[in-house]
Amino acid sequence: MFSSKSKEVPTPPPAAAVPAPKRGRALSAPSIISTDMIMQGALSSAGDIQIDGRVEGDVRSVGLVIGEKAEIHGEVLAEDVTVRGKVIGRIRARKVLLAATCRVEGDILHEALAVESGAFFEGNCRHSDNPLGDNPLSNGGAPPNGSRQTAHAEAPAETVGLFAPLSPVAT
Repeated sequence: MFSSKSKEVPTPPPAAAVPAPKRGRALSAPSIISTDMIMQGALSSAGDIQIDGRVEGDVRSVGLVIGEKAEIHGEVLAEDVTVRGKVIGRIRARKVLLAATCRVEGDILHEALAVESGAFFEGNCRHSDNPLGDNPLSNGGAPPNGSRQTAHAEAPAETVGLFAPLSPVAT
């Protein structure tokens, strides 16, 4: 039962074996704007933000989740954005997910874009290798050919990235 032999205590793994946090993400809980809150002014975070209320101003963060009841009136800049609510303004992000419950009225500059069936998007979307660093106003904020795209996604998500400029309707 008892032995005079000492048992070896396992040594902790070296620091290099612990995975490093993803690109710039803070190791903390997300900041939350609850449904009963209205924020006026710019929001900026080195971590993640979850917005369920209303924001009237620009939002900058690493990760951003916009809840179903949320509303943002301003520009959104983030590494990763999930939109379930309403955004009126430009979105610039590496990864953008437009959920089925979202309503986006504004342009999207993205590295990767996914749109669920039922999502509402009115504006222009443009791929960029560096959406957070590109100057979207280099052409005055207008699409290259002066067209405007409107999409109400009812097709499978695989086909959504194939937008073509809408041609004028002859009357």
